[in-house]
Amino acid sequence: QVQLVESGGGLVQAGGSLRLSCAASGSIFKINRMGWYRQAPGKQRELVATITSGGAIINYANSVKGRFTISRDNAKNTVYLQMNSLKPEDTAVYSCNAEVLKFGAVVYLDVWGQGTLVTVSS
Repeated sequence: QVQLVESGGGLVQAGGSLRLSCAASGSIFKINRMGWYRQAPGKQRELVATITSGGAIINYANSVKGRFTISRDNAKNTVYLQMNSLKPEDTAVYSCNAEVLKFGAVVYLDVWGQGTLVTVSS
């Protein structure tokens, strides 16, 4: 069993910062791409940022470029999202996603965390 557990969400004023963390645990042999997604009330889930295993390829949604930074610590199987200059429109449930290869497996699993709520007040 593989689990992703997010932390770091909360309430912040516009212009403030938050740092989200997502730790993977379980029978993990390797983690490929990791990423953050968000879903605002009444809207579809959207990609925020993704990062490959070595960190060589990073993608951001246009709406967060220059404000958010994704990073990862492979030794801790953890991905982070540093969010600066937050805006009310960043309010959403932020979920972590990872492509995980379990020990003894040959196919990567697509694993999701339970999500953490970020609320930005104006």
